[in-house]
Amino acid sequence: MTVKEFIILGFSNIQGYQNVLLLFFLLMYIFTVTVNIFLLTIIRLSQRLHKPMYFFLGNLSFLELSYITVTVPKILIDIPRKRKSISFSGCITQLFFFTFLGATENILLALMSFDRFLAVCFPLRYTIIMSHKVCFLLSAFSWTLGFLTTSVPIIKISQLDFCNANVINHFFCEAAPLLKLSCSDPYFKELTVIICASSVILSSVLLTMMSYGYILKTILKIQTTTGKQKTASTCASHLLVVTTFYSTVFAMYIKPTASEGSLNKVLALFYAVVTPLVNPFIYSLRNKEVKEAILYIVKRERF
Repeated sequence: MTVKEFIILGFSNIQGYQNVLLLFFLLMYIFTVTVNIFLLTIIRLSQRLHKPMYFFLGNLSFLELSYITVTVPKILIDIPRKRKSISFSGCITQLFFFTFLGATENILLALMSFDRFLAVCFPLRYTIIMSHKVCFLLSAFSWTLGFLTTSVPIIKISQLDFCNANVINHFFCEAAPLLKLSCSDPYFKELTVIICASSVILSSVLLTMMSYGYILKTILKIQTTTGKQKTASTCASHLLVVTTFYSTVFAMYIKPTASEGSLNKVLALFYAVVTPLVNPFIYSLRNKEVKEAILYIVKRERF
């Protein structure tokens, strides 16, 4: 018998806290959507933020919005239900978009580090190199490459045979628990997932490390302490976001079957739900230009 739907276990092991979970996910979703839309609006309305760094930041906020929308609305629907299910096609679709957006974010964060490298190491030529056209092409590259690297492993997963086992020990459709349910030999298809995920993550991390290596080298050459602090502050927000994002993603995707049960859920909860809310605060609270743009727009609207 071919499986036509999957049962999502979610957080059924903590039955007494379902209302708390519902409130938690609802508030997280509302706050995340509100904060990211607010940041996107500020970037769009403020002329002083029409720079390459904020163009990429706008892309990141849109990614975060899409990222959390792929999973949380379905979670909110499922929490009150006794039987939490999703169709086979619905599961594969959710898996595709979640993985696609995650891959794109990996690539985009690496490109943002490259942007910071150019800004710090080649300040006089930065505006010429990072033109509007180049920014658009780099952004399009991240989305296209994210789509291409995701399509192959998801197609492979969708071709697996799922016979009787259909209970996913997770709160959404994710690669690791799906691979474990297959009744066909998933070795080569799991290998495809590992190779695609690892290539995206490792290449992104390598580009990020190289960029920050050159940035650090340039900062150390600056004579004054004030100059060093000012230069370092332009990269601080991005570096914090990158560190947070990659530390959880490494645990999940370098070896998809490595994380089990509760640990898998906690890591997924962090990068799928918490990170999209935290990132806009990191960029806005630590960024002088964003704060000034917010104050300027608020004053302009009031007076």
